[in-house]
Parts: sequence; structure tokens; C-alpha cells
Amino acid sequence: MLNMDFAQRVVIDTHHQQWCDSPLPGVQRKPLARQEAEQGHATSIVRYAPGAQFRTHDHPAGEEILVLSGVFCDHTGDYPAGTYFRNPPGFKHAPFSEKGCELLVKLHQFQAGDNQRVCIDTTTALWQAGQGNLQVLPLHQLGTESVALVRWPAGERFASHTHYGGEEIYVLQGEFIDEHGRYPAGTWLRSPHLSRHQPYVEQDTLIWVKVGHLA
Repeated sequence: MLNMDFAQRVVIDTHHQQWCDSPLPGVQRKPLARQEAEQGHATSIVRYAPGAQFRTHDHPAGEEILVLSGVFCDHTGDYPAGTYFRNPPGFKHAPFSEKGCELLVKLHQFQAGDNQRVCIDTTTALWQAGQGNLQVLPLHQLGTESVALVRWPAGERFASHTHYGGEEIYVLQGEFIDEHGRYPAGTWLRSPHLSRHQPYVEQDTLIWVKVGHLA
């Protein structure tokens, strides 16, 4: 198991991790949290070499993907960087990438009753005003669990706050900062239930964030 104690805070700069080969030629991973080697709960950065392809498979407890670079493909279409997916239990595909791609992938983490397939092009979707000067693009909401992209303008500071159900962040652009440290693009953070911090940024910053799912 890797980072499966959700009561512990975890910070990983993925740019400093080595790529690990998967069982499929042309597909490599940087594991962030993993229950078992090839099944169960997993969060990873995944890289497809040009032409790499998986055989047809499903995901018993769902699959969540954010395309970080390149173009991700399956039988439903071609999806460039900025596409967000939720493939529910029962959805089958044989993903591939003709040109290569990198993904943030979360497996086996859907709640019971979360059965809707989601596909959002975040480069064209409409953003909403958030607290202060933040801009928010909601991606998913079910019960206490919420997923969004959040844009932080340079110099923005947020009030100290507590996360019921924890918080998970992947820094896409810029640098996210709080009293515990500085987190450049490519950093993955997972903070436990009732964790508290006061975040801010010094430069324009974009994060993927999930809250309320670690209680």
C-alpha cells in the first residue's frame, strides 16, 4: 500500500518522481496513493507514449481523469489537455493516445450511487466568481464531495479555514502556498479531515481541488 492512511497529510512534487512502467508497454505511472498493485483505490500521474493502447476494460468503482497534456482517446472521441472525465462503474473502453498524453487519474473512488458519466472541456466551459477574487469551474458535486478548478490571481489570500472531509489538490500552474509550505506546479497535496490552513499565492495559479471525500 502507498499513502492509504487518510489521516496523514501527504505532499508530493511529482516532477521529482521517477516514472514506473505499467504492465502495458508504452504506459508509465507516477503513483501517489495505491491500495494494491493493479487494483483498488489508486491516484497516479499516467503517461501514454504515442501509439500506446489499453485493452478493453471497465472500472468497478469508477475512473476520474484530468488530461494534463497531449490528447487522450477512446471509442467516444479524442480529448485534449484540459478535458475532465468521470467514467462510472460499468463504463467500458479501450483508451489510447495517438500523439501521447499525460493524465491525473483516480481509480476506484466513486461513492455509491455516483453513476453519471461526465466529460467537460475546461478550456471552453464557463467559470464562476468565487470568494474574494477567485474564479471557480465546478466539475462534480455529490453529497459532501466537490471537485473544481480554481484560478487564483497573483497576490490573492484566503481566510484560514477548516476542511470537513479533507482536501486534495493538484497544482496545474503557478505556485500554491500556505503556512506549511510552497507547492509549485506538479505538486499533489492531500490534507486530512478537519485539517486547517490559510492559503495564498504570489503569482497567477491554477489548481484542481477536491474536498469533502476523506471523512
